[in-house]
Amino acid sequence: MNKAVEIKDKLTKRLLLYILLCSAFVSVCSTLVQLYAFFQDDITILEQRFDNIEKSYIPSIASSLWDFNKPLVAQQIQGIVDLPDIGLVRVENDFDYKEQYGNVDIITKKFAEFPIVFDGKSVGKLQVYADYQDIYQRLWQQAGFILTSEFIKIFIIAFFIILIVEKLITRHLFQITHYAQELASHNLDEELTLSNRPEIEDELDYLVNAINGMRINLKDEIIKLEDAENALLALNGELEVKVHDRTSKLEESNQQLQESLDNLTLAQDQLVQSEKMASLGQLVAGVAHEVNTPLGICVTSISALKEKVEELQKAIDSQELTKSFLNDTLSLLIEYEQIIERSLDKSVELIRSFKSVAVEQHTDPEVNINLHRHVYDVVNTVKTMFKHKKYIIDIDVDEDFNLVTYPSAWNQILTNFLMNSHIHGFEDRREGEISITFTQTNGYLTLLYTDNGKGIEEDFKKRIFDPFVTTKRGQGGSGLGLNIVFNLVNAKLGGTIRSLDVKTGVCFKVKVPIAHEKEKNLLANG
Repeated sequence: MNKAVEIKDKLTKRLLLYILLCSAFVSVCSTLVQLYAFFQDDITILEQRFDNIEKSYIPSIASSLWDFNKPLVAQQIQGIVDLPDIGLVRVENDFDYKEQYGNVDIITKKFAEFPIVFDGKSVGKLQVYADYQDIYQRLWQQAGFILTSEFIKIFIIAFFIILIVEKLITRHLFQITHYAQELASHNLDEELTLSNRPEIEDELDYLVNAINGMRINLKDEIIKLEDAENALLALNGELEVKVHDRTSKLEESNQQLQESLDNLTLAQDQLVQSEKMASLGQLVAGVAHEVNTPLGICVTSISALKEKVEELQKAIDSQELTKSFLNDTLSLLIEYEQIIERSLDKSVELIRSFKSVAVEQHTDPEVNINLHRHVYDVVNTVKTMFKHKKYIIDIDVDEDFNLVTYPSAWNQILTNFLMNSHIHGFEDRREGEISITFTQTNGYLTLLYTDNGKGIEEDFKKRIFDPFVTTKRGQGGSGLGLNIVFNLVNAKLGGTIRSLDVKTGVCFKVKVPIAHEKEKNLLANG
């Protein structure tokens, strides 16, 4: 018999303790109810006994008193005293005759006085005293028998419950624990299966499916990470060649300017083109640098995931594993997996963003999304880039609102807004407030994005959507973020974007049409 049946694990001990406590409480309550019912029955029987005394004994005692037959009266009184629960009986008449039998020290619980009448004439009175000693004695005996039988049943039921729990739950938990201890990057292909399971799935099967799903997702994300690293290495090599090529062209242009003033116009055009390429090179270098951020998040999340797995293993080894700790750990593992997935998607989107700033049509299709969930996913992903800051981000989106749109476009728009607030609006600050509000009116979806940062200088307000306009020239700013947002809103979403005047911070208003018909067609086609 394994250690689960030997009741060595804390979960089984607690289960047994709770069963015993609850069963004992129910048994005691049930016993009290039964004893109370027995007590009431005995009281009712005592009442009936008093009625029987009045009906059965009074006529005979009246006849005996009328004949002054004292021995017979004494015999009749003794017969009443011998009845159960009757402690003392007295008989008196009008001629100073008095007779009593029983315990004069009785603690009276019930008393009754009956007139003795013979042929319509009162010849005396009968006094009957009763106590509850016999009733209490019977109740104690019944309580002992009931409690003994109840506790025997409790221990038998608890024993069978422990056996059932071990067969249905505990042994499978140890199997899952052993699998989690052995799980590593080299054996992600091994599937977790439980032996001797019924055909109908239950919570343990759901847990096994979730662990297997997490294993497959981890395997896929590791493959994606390796592919992204290889693509990044190849891209870095291409960027070095392009930077060297652009530098050579710039040097040739400078030499041509020095050689002849006659070619000034041509040289100026070449210089402008070279500056654009240099700015594009800065953007490429900056984006390449930012690619490291989600990749770093993936590495950090994997490290944290490994720590949680180790903590789970320690809890299992030390037999301190609880259901709440297991649920919390699994929730964190799922959350880390989601963070890794979003970060890798972010890396892919950053690599894809190496394009010209000119308006272009993307190839990603329109899909039906829940806007509330999508906005929260984007915000949660971007928040990892400024996790050391104490920003308050207020999101107001209808939780039930779905629409057909380009999710990647909204992803890029919100990401650029948030990063601009972080880099420019909240520069040298650890705290800030951001508001993201979506409303729908008259077939249009309106985004109102505000923050309470430094705001935009007046010299830049009229050209913030132009390419290469930045306040961070020479400090890593490319000046293409809002230009990309402008192109996405106008060309891809078919809407408009404006910068509204506010006292503090910035306020951007994005208004795009809602594709109701497309959404209906998409839902109709499944």
